[in-house]
Amino acid sequence: MANYINPFTDIGFKRIFGQELSKPLLIDFLNNLLIGEKRIVNLKFLDKELPPVFVDDRSLIYDIYCELDDNEKIIVEMQNCEQSFFKRRSIYYVSEAIARQGEKGPKWQYDIKGVYLIAFLNFRRPDIGEEFRTDVMLMNKKSKEIFSDKLRLVYLQLPLFEKGVDECENDFDRWIYVLKNMETIKRLPWAAQNSVFQKLAEIADVSSLTKEERLHYDEALRKYRDTLCVLESAEQRGLKRGREEGRAETARNMKADGMSIELIQKYSGLSPEEIAKL
Repeated sequence: MANYINPFTDIGFKRIFGQELSKPLLIDFLNNLLIGEKRIVNLKFLDKELPPVFVDDRSLIYDIYCELDDNEKIIVEMQNCEQSFFKRRSIYYVSEAIARQGEKGPKWQYDIKGVYLIAFLNFRRPDIGEEFRTDVMLMNKKSKEIFSDKLRLVYLQLPLFEKGVDECENDFDRWIYVLKNMETIKRLPWAAQNSVFQKLAEIADVSSLTKEERLHYDEALRKYRDTLCVLESAEQRGLKRGREEGRAETARNMKADGMSIELIQKYSGLSPEEIAKL
């Protein structure tokens, strides 16, 4: 039995980052994520479900949606399942949060506040980048200077974070290490030296859940694991299909080059009947 909740479950993620009790954890994580750029003192949670702007349009549901003291907005998303359109969706989320700042009347002069989207991806997306962290901003293509700081996206591809406990160089590394390994570690590292990680250990402790919370968490964990099993099965089917298609393509090319059935069978692994159908 794990000592700490799985942060990749919907309930686990919101317990760690999305409740008033855990607000100091979210602030600390964001400050370490944006170190040298921004210092967050306080924030308030906003309604995560926003009504559609237009009739018959879809509503938006964020995992975590909050506002800073300077009225800038931060969206935090945890994505477990790979989506081919996730990059477009994340841009839409930020754009929608910017568009909602518009005010009626001639006095409003497009005084928009910045919107950040922080996306935890429990999978790899080559179209986002080949590194663990990818920061996206509006930039002047020629001068490489920042064109505007009103739109910011940060993608964190967790499978690409490979540091061990002794390799973490700063608190941001430590945050990612803990989140990625929380369900398997017995004792939370750095909790004795850092009050934030001590707070995290208390909030994420499975034994601290009430009976009702534990029932909801167990159900969320079951759904999360079922999702992983479905994804793994789909991946294995895809690999098998890919191997079969690869063998067929090899045999097809050898057959077109006039090679014997025996030779094609030897190198492709296909039966004479299968080769004859190509």
